[in-house]
Amino acid sequence: MEFQEDALERAKRVKLIIFDVDGVLTDGGIYIGADGELFKPFFCRDGLGITLAHRAALKTAIITGRQSEHLRYRAKELHITEVYQGNLDKREAYRDLKAKLGLADEEIAYFGDDLVDLPIMGQVGFPAAVGDAVQEVREAAVLQSDYPGGHGAVRQLIEFILKAQGKWQGLVAGFQAKTSMDGLAQ
Repeated sequence: MEFQEDALERAKRVKLIIFDVDGVLTDGGIYIGADGELFKPFFCRDGLGITLAHRAALKTAIITGRQSEHLRYRAKELHITEVYQGNLDKREAYRDLKAKLGLADEEIAYFGDDLVDLPIMGQVGFPAAVGDAVQEVREAAVLQSDYPGGHGAVRQLIEFILKAQGKWQGLVAGFQAKTSMDGLAQ
């Protein structure tokens, strides 16, 4: 993974991680069945990463340009309560989310992959890009994942933030001690 020199310090301040969906939480593909239904693949390790972020008291949110019942279901499954769909211009949703949660820009991470993500990436304290993001997004990011969207990039970003905040080892120790897996969504 590539990251700027100040990425660790920026990661220590993160209290909220916002995800784009297509190309970040998914591989960017939209699969259409014979009856016109849409499908999107989500990666289980990314889901566990989001669950770990919640266990470490980090908030998560989604801002996406598309509308999807599949996303609504997946977000509910992962206990992501702040979901903004149908926002191609994501700035209004970002302002609303920031005010609702009472957070400053430097306390927010945003994970994107394409040009529509640039306005928010320019505002947050920790902009990040998936490994297969467009060049402009990679240049705007303080961290670029080794992995493409939908294939572990989200998990890598979350691990980076949790390690910077000194929370990762405690979470791992919980698994090593075989703590309860109740409510563990992937």
